[in-house]
Amino acid sequence: MRLLELAEQNRKEANKLLNPKTKSALGQFMSPAPICLFMASLFDSLKSDVKLLDPGSGVGSLSAAFIDRALSLGVKRMEVDLYEIEDVMLPFLDKTLKYCADNFGKNFSYNINKKDYIIEASLLIGNIFNRDEVASYSHVIMNPPYKKILSSSPHRISMSNVGIETVNLYSGFVALALKQLKPEGELVAIIPRSFCNGPYYQPFREQLLSETAIKHIHIFDSRNTVFGEDEVLQENIIIHCVKGVPQGEVTITSSPTADFHLDDETGQITATDMTQRKVSIDKIVNPADKQKFIHIAASPREQDIIERLSPFTSTLDDLKIQVSTGPVVSFRLKEDLRENLDSESVPLLFPQHLNGKVQWPLAGKKPNAIRVSESSRPWLWNNKGYFLIIKRFSSKEEKRRIVATLYDSSLPGELIGFENKTNVFHIRKTGMDADLARGLYIYLNCTLLDKYYRQFGGHTQINASDLRSIHYPSLEILRKMGNELDDEVLSQNQIDEIINRELDMMTEGKATDPLKAQEKIEQSLHILRLLGMPRAQLNERSALTLLALLDLHPDGEWSKIQRPMLGVTPIMDWCRDVYGKEYAPNTRETFRRQTLHQFCDGGIALYNPDEPGRPVNSPKACYQIAAELHTVLLKYGTSEWETSLKEHMGNISTLVEQYTMARKMEMIPLKLNDGTDLTLSPGAHSQLIKDIIVEFGPRFAPDAEVIYIGDTGAKEDYFRKERLAELGVTVNRKGKLPDVVLYWEERNWLLLIESVTSHGPVDSKRHGELAKLFANAKPGLVYVTAFPDRKLMAKYLIELSWETEVWVADAPTHMIHLNGDRFLGPHS
Repeated sequence: MRLLELAEQNRKEANKLLNPKTKSALGQFMSPAPICLFMASLFDSLKSDVKLLDPGSGVGSLSAAFIDRALSLGVKRMEVDLYEIEDVMLPFLDKTLKYCADNFGKNFSYNINKKDYIIEASLLIGNIFNRDEVASYSHVIMNPPYKKILSSSPHRISMSNVGIETVNLYSGFVALALKQLKPEGELVAIIPRSFCNGPYYQPFREQLLSETAIKHIHIFDSRNTVFGEDEVLQENIIIHCVKGVPQGEVTITSSPTADFHLDDETGQITATDMTQRKVSIDKIVNPADKQKFIHIAASPREQDIIERLSPFTSTLDDLKIQVSTGPVVSFRLKEDLRENLDSESVPLLFPQHLNGKVQWPLAGKKPNAIRVSESSRPWLWNNKGYFLIIKRFSSKEEKRRIVATLYDSSLPGELIGFENKTNVFHIRKTGMDADLARGLYIYLNCTLLDKYYRQFGGHTQINASDLRSIHYPSLEILRKMGNELDDEVLSQNQIDEIINRELDMMTEGKATDPLKAQEKIEQSLHILRLLGMPRAQLNERSALTLLALLDLHPDGEWSKIQRPMLGVTPIMDWCRDVYGKEYAPNTRETFRRQTLHQFCDGGIALYNPDEPGRPVNSPKACYQIAAELHTVLLKYGTSEWETSLKEHMGNISTLVEQYTMARKMEMIPLKLNDGTDLTLSPGAHSQLIKDIIVEFGPRFAPDAEVIYIGDTGAKEDYFRKERLAELGVTVNRKGKLPDVVLYWEERNWLLLIESVTSHGPVDSKRHGELAKLFANAKPGLVYVTAFPDRKLMAKYLIELSWETEVWVADAPTHMIHLNGDRFLGPHS
């Protein structure tokens, strides 16, 4: 990761010099180091000879991450082609690649092209004499620029000449790079999700699906996650494809953040709360879909949403309904805009007039009307019948992306204006009948459709083309639903109940209702918020953990919740099996440290209620909902809930103090030589750690400094990280340190001591791990395995590594020496 760290410094320096307006206009948003780290980890095949393409390379962060990984895998020869046209970037890019060349050695070459990649690649591909040179790259890694391209632009014309039809720079970059990729070559790109749907990107989707096998797709839960420091609201995905191989299963991962990092235990690149699943390609692209829409469902629950809506198969053409972008472009008709209605004008509806119902006029300086003139008349429609209006741009405050407002033509005048930032459902520029419009209102505002749209609608706006692509209920069902609406304003629950009733009738009740699961998760979050959980715990992970500790299924009732005792892994298994949320195995510590610890501190859950003295590292460690809270939660949703909750919250501090007191009675006190007071978690493991500090240290390394004590029950392990760094050892906080590290200054020795009560002696494997971890240590290294008694030592004796020492707590004045040229000392 050293090369990537250097590139990240260059990225931050270059970012300060870029003009924000130019950067936004050209779509130049550079990849942060964690994103680069994850993207480089997705490549499957990195062998002896690699030829890498990095178009739109910025300062070279992606290439640096790729080269870091190639070096770790022993790649011997590499050639890199990079394209960058921004003058500000070029010195930093050259600096990054020089770092890479210095680290890789003589079998590394790179070429920085200050050229427009789309123009150059199109010329190369289109030249009949270059055919042998076209498909020459083994790997492509890219973060291309995002910008729409007009049909008359040089980019569009260049790509059309080589058979590529697309509407944005990013899809053009990917399409051309695929042409330049060798058979079985790999491409990893971070790009907007917008290509997944709509007619404009259909040729690009067809190329992607016909020429490659999609191996991996990563999605982010929030659209400001990836380029948040640039304040970019864009739904991005990371995609990994392999050219010219059969399509197999697709791995789909998701994460709420982009904090990708190396997990020390598994050696995998992961992110907080990352989920994973494998699906067949037909779950992503419906074989019967001529438009080849790509649906990315991060969980079986999201897949259920797709299946749930599948009975609705009508298109807008079938319904004889049209949807159009509002035709009034205000800046083109500026002279006709009016703040208030007068005898020459008619109402004009902007997005600000739409808030569940049409609110018109609105006080202020913005227009409420438009004068009927020769210029404006062609853009005004008949003010008759019922229209459905949707804002093109959704704000982050709105819970749903699609929010439809019903307009009944009740405003004065024969004509009506709809501003360009709206989408309008109509029939030949006139409204439709009441029942049809109301039925459409119910469908467009249902939660199922919103959840479905988010899976393929990667825009920060709602386009009319997207709305045309959605399937709808039949005319008969729309009018039936609309007949129930009348002029009543329905709640969200009522709207969803109507839709679910119709779907249940169509599927005879056999289809799963994914909204029940979502409802339970939202209820769980609501409860955690009322219980005063911090913002960091108000997430789906914590909500599912609470449901698991109550064994509350999607179709279960709060009045029947249970109190099972569950460990962390069983909780994660429950989330997967019951709610379809499969977290990556290496998120186990996140559950423990960022949800369950806080549950215990807040009196929500008890830790090891059946055996409080159980060692922290015991596989039997478990959690259970506190009995007092369980009694309160049984009343959730009833008339007694608020009173019971208020009473519970009044007592919670007393309960937490009681739980804490009970735990403290089991803790093991320890006072260090420097006066530091520690309390270790209960159990034999922690008792042995105390014996090492109190009994072993003074006898065999008098006055030694305590550098590290790893007690997994404490909120923070005792770790003098800076002092260890002074001794030449820099380790990640999650590094595989031994249980105790002592520094004996008199001899200049570091004593690496493992406390063994159930597993983990210094065997040959562990000896190698510690030697690697402490390879740069200035002092000599002494490896010690500590046992509580000789009986347990006998069990592990055959596994212990040579050139280590053994100490037994029940015979504290003795040491056992395993071979070597000295007693208790470093070995060469």
